[in-house]
Amino acid sequence: MTAHVELEPAPVVAVPATQTVEAPRVRRRLVSPTVVVLSFVTALSAFPLYFMVVMASRPNSDITSVPPPLTPGGELFTNLDRVLSNPDITFGKAVVNTVLVATVTTAAVVFFSCLAGFAFAKLRFVGRSPLLAFVLLTMMVPVQLGLIPLYMLMSKLHLSGTLPAVSLPFLVSGFGVFLMRQYVVQALPDELLEAARLDGASILKTFFYVVLPVLRPAAAVLALLTFMERWNDFLWPYLVLDLDHPTVQVALARLAGGYYTDQALVMAGTLLGVLPLLVVFILFGRQIVGGIMEGGLKS
Repeated sequence: MTAHVELEPAPVVAVPATQTVEAPRVRRRLVSPTVVVLSFVTALSAFPLYFMVVMASRPNSDITSVPPPLTPGGELFTNLDRVLSNPDITFGKAVVNTVLVATVTTAAVVFFSCLAGFAFAKLRFVGRSPLLAFVLLTMMVPVQLGLIPLYMLMSKLHLSGTLPAVSLPFLVSGFGVFLMRQYVVQALPDELLEAARLDGASILKTFFYVVLPVLRPAAAVLALLTFMERWNDFLWPYLVLDLDHPTVQVALARLAGGYYTDQALVMAGTLLGVLPLLVVFILFGRQIVGGIMEGGLKS
């Protein structure tokens, strides 16, 4: 036998005849002004890269025409093959040299910057403040002022014309040390270091197992900035390297040299020189953006 339970009817609310009930107004905007502005800025920023692809896929006669073409042509692979098979410009070797120089320099800058930033932020030693002030002063000296002394030093070390001459002067960065020092102050609590000390960890063990994982977002940002700076560096490699050890920027300068400039060849070489940077940003973009966002939230 089942009990029959009836629900109590809901009270009826009388609505005055003079009062009208309006349905909630749903405001839907298919495209907001913010999206329009961001799309326009993004398209404006990406246009030089797109135009480079257009120029790299066209013959010289199209590049010099007025108005210039705005759609890609059909000679992209022909121009790329002309760049890679150019006997005077060993572009493939230039790309390999630049990858080696940029990778070694980036790894050294990130490691030494993390180590020095941790020391300046959390360790107490004699002369810490004057040393930090000296590091800041190095950021105010233009790079051009140090080219002649660096060139003389590389000559005395018999490194002129070789790849180590490009990397050695830039293994440590004053900006990197300052950036990591500021990040350590904000992101690394003293209680974490005290716990590691109570567990018997040494300074180096604390650095590798406690400090480095905390610094990973800022280290990713510093790595990208350093890699881009070394990849696009032209003046110092142009001065210190010989014809047998070019970098990408030196090879592009030689492509544009001479009495006649093959614009399609230069654009195709520039496209090849940009591709590794795009690959690096695609592979590490998420960590880099995450590091920038985390740094912004902490600040």
